[in-house]
Amino acid sequence: MKPHRIRHQFLLEPALSEKLETLSRNPSTTKSAIVAKAVEAFIERRGENELDNRYGRRLDRLSRDLDHIRTDVEVILESLALFIRFSITLHSHTPVPDRATQAIAQERFDKFVEQVGRQIASGRRSLGNGNGNGNGNGNGGEG
Repeated sequence: MKPHRIRHQFLLEPALSEKLETLSRNPSTTKSAIVAKAVEAFIERRGENELDNRYGRRLDRLSRDLDHIRTDVEVILESLALFIRFSITLHSHTPVPDRATQAIAQERFDKFVEQVGRQIASGRRSLGNGNGNGNGNGNGGEG
């Protein structure tokens, strides 16, 4: 059984009609098939353009903002890591930063990185849980 199709009648400009006639000279295609594919492509493009027009600029802006945030976070994290490394080096209680001091500082830094990993893995945060008290236990700084 043939698929159900609906008959349509429409008018074309002479130049467009000539192009349709040229395309349909190939024995493997028909005018109906050409017009059906053209209408389907037009409708699909129109839907894509509508989505692009509606959300494209917003998504582009969000992507740019996310790139800026990612860059800022990388700079902040690197700055924090360097500051901590520098601070650990200064506070290793050795007057001259020799190889032993550097080894102690490296060991302390490694311990710090492990602690940060444990904090993140456990879900605990040193800066609080968003309630503004900063101690992370949610009871306003009381132990």
